[in-house]
Amino acid sequence: MGGLMYMFIRKYTEVRSVADSARRAKSGIGQILRQSRGFRSYYVLDGGEGVGVAVMIFEDRESANAANSRVLDFVQASLHDLHLGSPEIIAGEVLVNIEADA
Repeated sequence: MGGLMYMFIRKYTEVRSVADSARRAKSGIGQILRQSRGFRSYYVLDGGEGVGVAVMIFEDRESANAANSRVLDFVQASLHDLHLGSPEIIAGEVLVNIEADA
């Protein structure tokens, strides 16, 4: 990855099963993101004690904002039974990017 990137981090703090949530979201969110302009990568981590964190990386802010809206709509429509609540959202330009040598 090179050049400017934009990152969205969504933190949920009352998830019954982060693994189950991630598994159920993978296909739907994956499809949304793969069809989104500027998409780079997506990660989900289990922070323990009901904390789930999703990270999306895009080429630019506009692409990230558009995809984030579509992802949130999917979560509310398709994962409502998981009672995830409203996430804390942090977003901004990536200032440092260090990768392992290929």
